[in-house]
Amino acid sequence: MNKLLMVTTVPSTLRSFLLPFAAHFRSQGWQVDAMACGVSTSVECQQGFDRVWDVQWSRNPLDPRNLLAAPKAIQEIVTREKYDIIHVHTPVAAFVTRYALRALRQKLGAKVIYTAHGFHFYAGGNRLKNAVFINLERWGGKWTDYLVTINHEDKYAAQCYQLLDPERIRYMPGIGVDLSYYNPRSVADSAIAAVRQELGLRENDRLLLSVAEFTTRKRHVDAIGAFAKLARSDVHLAFAGSGPLQPKMLQLASDLGVADRVHFLGNRSDIPVLMRAARANILVSAQEGLPRSVLESLALETPTIGTKIRGTQDLLADGCGLLVDVGDVAGLAAAMTTVLDRPEEADRLSKLGSARISTYDLDSIVKLHEQLYAEALGKVDSAQ
Repeated sequence: MNKLLMVTTVPSTLRSFLLPFAAHFRSQGWQVDAMACGVSTSVECQQGFDRVWDVQWSRNPLDPRNLLAAPKAIQEIVTREKYDIIHVHTPVAAFVTRYALRALRQKLGAKVIYTAHGFHFYAGGNRLKNAVFINLERWGGKWTDYLVTINHEDKYAAQCYQLLDPERIRYMPGIGVDLSYYNPRSVADSAIAAVRQELGLRENDRLLLSVAEFTTRKRHVDAIGAFAKLARSDVHLAFAGSGPLQPKMLQLASDLGVADRVHFLGNRSDIPVLMRAARANILVSAQEGLPRSVLESLALETPTIGTKIRGTQDLLADGCGLLVDVGDVAGLAAAMTTVLDRPEEADRLSKLGSARISTYDLDSIVKLHEQLYAEALGKVDSAQ
């Protein structure tokens, strides 16, 4: 029986992205375990994996626990369980796990695969920080058998900076989106009507939506600023998500006089309904890997407005969405106006986006993982 360990910094990554992969490989007779900080408290993870392992680390790369306590725990678990493949995700978990196994992986015969959900260095980023993270990735590359990138900028960066040998760098179009769940024909009109009633929308009111954690890099401040510029009483803006900056954004909406039309919904389980209720989905981040909310809105045929950054540009290029520069509040307001006042253009965007999304189908990405795992285990020729 093949044994696979999936490693992430926090359980939410496992729940949001990796449970379908665990289900698939378990159905094929694999043992699939998971490791993350606090994972034992997640009922979904306990049910979705054969076993779960807690490890004490932080999303903060400067937290001393990351290189003090965590490596020993990882070494003990991996030595005892003798995994065939250890697949690491997210920057902290990926680096710490590879560091912990730098001497063990060859001794145990384990293959280490790293999926980069967006490198910490990126075009337009701080030069000093970029240099630090490039060198950390080079260092970590020495302890990695395969590197998977999920956007084109990262793919080219990995090759340019020689993070691994070229034949061990792979590109996969994301981590997959379930097109049966994110399907416009699966969302009932009654569910959309219920959401509109919940938000207090009148018959002719239109809704704009943003699905994102309230952190600095998501730049909610730009979305609220652009919305205020519209100065239209028939348009509302809803935010789905939570995070440390939410109180500041509540205050900003009040300061700009739009608090009565800006809705803070918290974390939601009905994203397909919200997106189908919206005239457009908006993501104005300064940094992304391959944004899940944009994948979802494309699948649901909801026009999307995004920023000209890696990942988002992959998805919205060639007219599949509207792109604005990071921090361009006036440009964002103009894009909002376009989707609100030009329905034919909005419909064109939704059709083009829907045509593109098939590349990112979850079933296709699972097959790519099957092929990579088979190669890692020596069951296929890498040249095939």
